[in-house]
Amino acid sequence: MSLRRPHPALRPYVEAVWASAASAQPIAPREHVLPCNGMHLAIRLDAPLHLYRDPGDWRGETVSNAVVAGARAGFYIKDTTQPSRSVGVILRPGATQALFGCDADELSATHTPLDALWGTAAGRLHDALLECDDESHQLELMQSALFARLRPARAMHPAIAQTMQGLGLGVPVASLAQASGMSHRHLLARFRATTGLSPKAYARVLRFRHALKLLARGQALADIAIDAGYSDQAHFNREFRELSGMTPRTYRRSQVRGEAHVAMVNFLQDAGAAQA
Repeated sequence: MSLRRPHPALRPYVEAVWASAASAQPIAPREHVLPCNGMHLAIRLDAPLHLYRDPGDWRGETVSNAVVAGARAGFYIKDTTQPSRSVGVILRPGATQALFGCDADELSATHTPLDALWGTAAGRLHDALLECDDESHQLELMQSALFARLRPARAMHPAIAQTMQGLGLGVPVASLAQASGMSHRHLLARFRATTGLSPKAYARVLRFRHALKLLARGQALADIAIDAGYSDQAHFNREFRELSGMTPRTYRRSQVRGEAHVAMVNFLQDAGAAQA
């Protein structure tokens, strides 16, 4: 995969641009994609994105070749039987108004076809990327498309940036609301518009992602529960299962790509369990 910092003018809105070749052989026909408190834009150059509601969904739904994935506090299931070359963008909080003309909460927990936001420009970008075999040039094409759509947007409110930082440090939402000078209701609305998640959901996903890193290091589950900020191991297990659709032990035994993509090697058994 080619990963690059964006042009300086895009950096307030874009964390990185990337391009990847299609994988040779999928490990499993499906994968769990775990919660993320960020957003991304991805354009698949070959097979379109195909998603499933749950392990028992045999048909699924084809979304599009080009999608904007909103922030989410839950997992989704992706078809991996048809690998595709892809070009994408990792977006920063507050990017949606500048690039798509909407608030982040309008796109949260969904995969929105890019043409619903950019119209025919989405198809033209897909075609241009498809005709280009050089990943470096693909990244330039993607950034040019972002520049073409970029519109002036209000800067992130300092209280929202302060709240995001505080949540990462485990500060309670009520304390952050009080420090912000906003009412709890106003802070909630501004935070959701910027990030796509409520402060509570954002904090849950931050804690969950921290736990994933500790799992990768091989720490004992009881220690992870404490270090990640859960009240006890039972709380950790409940939260992990709710957010990921699996237990921490199952995650640890699984083949994982990039921390958040878990191969569903035994999805037939999972589907049977879901239907039982």
